[in-house]
Amino acid sequence: MLCSEIIQVIEASYPKSAALGFDNVGLLVGRADKETDKVYLAVDATDAVIDHAIAAGAGMLITHHPLIFSPMKSVTEEDFIGRRVMKLIRNDISCYAMHTNYDVLGMGALAGRILELKDADVLDVTMETDGAAEGIGRVGNLGKEMTLEECCVYVKHKLNLGTLKVFGDMDRKVSRLAVSPGSGKSAVSPAIAAGADVLVTGDIGHHEGLDAVARGLAVIDAGHYGTEYIFLDDMKQFFGSRLPGIGTVVEPVVHPFQVI
Repeated sequence: MLCSEIIQVIEASYPKSAALGFDNVGLLVGRADKETDKVYLAVDATDAVIDHAIAAGAGMLITHHPLIFSPMKSVTEEDFIGRRVMKLIRNDISCYAMHTNYDVLGMGALAGRILELKDADVLDVTMETDGAAEGIGRVGNLGKEMTLEECCVYVKHKLNLGTLKVFGDMDRKVSRLAVSPGSGKSAVSPAIAAGADVLVTGDIGHHEGLDAVARGLAVIDAGHYGTEYIFLDDMKQFFGSRLPGIGTVVEPVVHPFQVI
């Protein structure tokens, strides 16, 4: 199958037009007319991931985060992104990114289902399609009221995580939860506006956490990767149902850092 045909299937559900303005999605490296019977799925196009895709015999690497995000003035061995681009081209692997278009049309709803939110709504609306609001994250009600500490245990279980970072009073009662997978600093105000007691997201710094608590919002920082690796299994199922003739190899879930 041609990569262009695979891309058509992806973009029928996750069009590039749904991506946020700052983003860089779509075919970033390689040939649209590349013939392949195998794709490799990963969150990031790291050196290890590219090596794994080569070893797997994949003709197409599909990632959540774009390999090329900022403009490149040159593609050489002197730059680590340039080296990755060159390795992909040398091995004739096309690299495709589906980032905020997937966040808007897939990731938020998926996270809401995993956390079993009741009466969930879009947290931060970015577009409307067929009269329905779409956007980043979800906000809804938990199945029952619980303490923030109990909520942390719940989130760890649902996302299969070993550690979390928490801002807030662990004895506080929470019942309304917002989730914004990935980097969620910009999700604090929408979560407060939506009446959330707690926000689950990633990449929350010292000041953002303190300020959120001061505004009445507890924050569970489950990590950028910890809230987005759910992309892998979801897209594996997507390809299994829509392109069953294409082999799909998934990068193992490996968190990018350890807490010791």
